[in-house]
Amino acid sequence: MARNGRPPKGLELTDAERVELSARLDVRIGATDEMFRIRIVLALANGESSSVISERLSTTAQTISKWRRRFEDFRLAGLSDAPRSGAGRRVSDQQVQDIIDRGRQTKPDNSSHWSTRQTSAAVGVSASSVHRIWRAFVLKPHLQDTFKLATDPNFVEKVRDVVGLYMNPPDRALVLCVDEKSQLQAFNRTQASVPLTSGKPSTRKHDHTRQGTTSLFAALNVATVDVIGRLKRRHRSAEFLQFLHTIDGSVPTDVDVHLIIDNYGTRKADSVLAWLAERPRYHVHYTPTSASWLDLVERFISTLSEKWIKRGGHTSAKDLEKSVQEYLERYNADPKPFVWRKRAEQVIESADHRRVAR
Repeated sequence: MARNGRPPKGLELTDAERVELSARLDVRIGATDEMFRIRIVLALANGESSSVISERLSTTAQTISKWRRRFEDFRLAGLSDAPRSGAGRRVSDQQVQDIIDRGRQTKPDNSSHWSTRQTSAAVGVSASSVHRIWRAFVLKPHLQDTFKLATDPNFVEKVRDVVGLYMNPPDRALVLCVDEKSQLQAFNRTQASVPLTSGKPSTRKHDHTRQGTTSLFAALNVATVDVIGRLKRRHRSAEFLQFLHTIDGSVPTDVDVHLIIDNYGTRKADSVLAWLAERPRYHVHYTPTSASWLDLVERFISTLSEKWIKRGGHTSAKDLEKSVQEYLERYNADPKPFVWRKRAEQVIESADHRRVAR
């Protein structure tokens, strides 16, 4: 049956108000209550009825009406909580700004970064207040990340090429990510480690003896995520060429093979280039210079080092090679996928942000 009565009148917003409300909603860190009120206002502005909004947001028509009136009376300011009774603020806006600016733009005379206690003494507020302000503005002066900017003039084209293979691999072809982990060290602790016990972590002796090195050549199949791996005592172009022969003998002969590799010198040796030229079914895709992290096999090598080798003890290079070979067999028996999720444009935009920040 048709419903009687006038249709609901949409809440009118200016273009500036709509942009501001949408921007506030896109910020992940914010007051939950205010986010909820913004959703109500935007829904009303889009012409939704109170009944539809109340059902979607699990609230009441009275609540929707309240925040509609508040917005109509006070606009954006009406969405914030009114001041409540109680003790007044002890930290002024100027002190808050000073704390933020010190953490972001300066450093103390006797340290490389500000601590809560140093900032507290300099600004004249409690250390707990400094901590709360840093947490509110997501500032962590004690942490520092590392990065390396790619300087390849063909960075954009190479990113699109490599990421395109991950996101939209070609039909009837293999995509293999190839790399090597050179100088894998066989360490042996001078004393036996103490195992984990209740209330205490496992321990290990701080010093060790070096028992030799080896290198792992690895090729990760993007589709099946299993790994072809070979261990060599050296990592020259000769060993890389031997590994290409291993790959050739391990993959089907009737499909094209796309190799994603970095720009290390052994990849471009004359013998390697001649081998590839004789086999037109092989297509090489180089990662940008200083951006080998685009190669998915790096993730496998990192997992091997962190989860298998780091805490182990090996009496010789041969013992280490036996251990790595065991890991390869265990991994290939139940491989875990490494899924690439970032589109090429996202990677390029992130790199551009790094350059601007620099």
